[in-house]
Amino acid sequence: MRSCGMTAFDTLPLKPALLASVQTLGYDAMTPIQAQSLPPMLEGRDVIAQAQTGSGKTAAFGLSLLQSLNVDTIRLQALVLCPTRELADQVSKAIRKLAANIPNVKLLTLCGGMPLGPQLASLTHDPHIVVGTPGRVQEHLKRGSLHGGGIKVLVLDEADRMLDMGFSEAIDDIVGRIAKHHQTLLFSATYPDAIRDVSRRVQRNPIEITVESPAQTKPAIEQQFIEVEPAHKLDALAQLLTGERGQHALVFCNMRRDVDAVADELDRRGFSALALHGDMEQRDRDEVLVQFANRSCAVLVATDVAARGLDITALPLVISYDVAHDPDTHTHRIGRTGRAGQAGLAITLCTPRERPKAQNIEEVLARPLPWHPLKLSAPRGKMLNLAPMKTLIIDAGRQDKLRPGDILGALTGDAGLKADDVGKIDVFATRAYVAVSRSLANRALERLRAGKIKGRNLRIRTLG
Repeated sequence: MRSCGMTAFDTLPLKPALLASVQTLGYDAMTPIQAQSLPPMLEGRDVIAQAQTGSGKTAAFGLSLLQSLNVDTIRLQALVLCPTRELADQVSKAIRKLAANIPNVKLLTLCGGMPLGPQLASLTHDPHIVVGTPGRVQEHLKRGSLHGGGIKVLVLDEADRMLDMGFSEAIDDIVGRIAKHHQTLLFSATYPDAIRDVSRRVQRNPIEITVESPAQTKPAIEQQFIEVEPAHKLDALAQLLTGERGQHALVFCNMRRDVDAVADELDRRGFSALALHGDMEQRDRDEVLVQFANRSCAVLVATDVAARGLDITALPLVISYDVAHDPDTHTHRIGRTGRAGQAGLAITLCTPRERPKAQNIEEVLARPLPWHPLKLSAPRGKMLNLAPMKTLIIDAGRQDKLRPGDILGALTGDAGLKADDVGKIDVFATRAYVAVSRSLANRALERLRAGKIKGRNLRIRTLG
């Protein structure tokens, strides 16, 4: 059934060849992200769009960059940056399908973890379009094997993931090496401050587009208050953390000494738990935050002040081990969950002595608190509730010209890991941290120690 009205692709000023591809691919009507982003993109405007995987964003920017392409001009005109090789391959395939009716379009995929030789051979003639990961694209631009002077369109796809993987500096460097006047299209599932900063640096008056599916509108934060005797508090906490949500949970304590005690006890019971409070050295704090953000720590136990520097987009579970001192603090705590279109659960453990604080929260909320019973199970032996990732530390960093792409390339090359087995990469001045799948951490460590990163033998060890 053919759609009519403003959601039909033929309402757009697209080349007949592109409309033919759209028809062949069976795209009847534009998705919401396509309907909102394609008109400004086709006008040459910069766009920042919040779009999830599966929203149709690839076809949107693919059609836009192909519309502006001049096949007769043999030079690089469009560059698409993606966080992983797998995504770059998907995007390349999608653009090739859209370009099926345009003769002689040359598209290259340039990713780390792949041999450089064949890529250099492919670059003896300039492609029209390059899709790649930031580290490898940056390398080719530096070598002069890729020429960015004719680029008309730059696409940053899944920009939040690229920043999570530590590619911020590489993106800035790439922007500095390509044509000054180009269109920049930025797509991100979330809008953390870091994405806003990138947009401010690389875009000019962008049109901002947010498409909320019904599932994403104001995700519900479910609150639960559970009354518990002081002697049973730790058992209750451990039981609540044993489910799937406990794989990435934030636990608040009012006092620093309780933060350490609770984290130690959870660790003793088999959880990947770490403490965060103001008495810690800065490097220790940084390392704890790195591990929680990259999923190699399942449970972070923190004070309210220490958690302020935390920028985690989607936390499924927040638990107040103690009732917050005041309603504002309680509101900040529960606001840590249910972000980025995810549903969240916020649980408060309340002892009989803490009832007045709970009543204070109830008065401010002007509605009854959702009290839930918790039937404590009989204590079991030590259960392993380990985080899915493990962190490797590399004793080299920005000062040593080490980039995330170098680390990713070594892990997916010599170490033989798939890109999906590599998580967040954080590069600091003198050291770097990379998360890898826990089951593969020892193998990755051995392979990296036996091989080289960027031609050098570097000291590498596991953290925690």
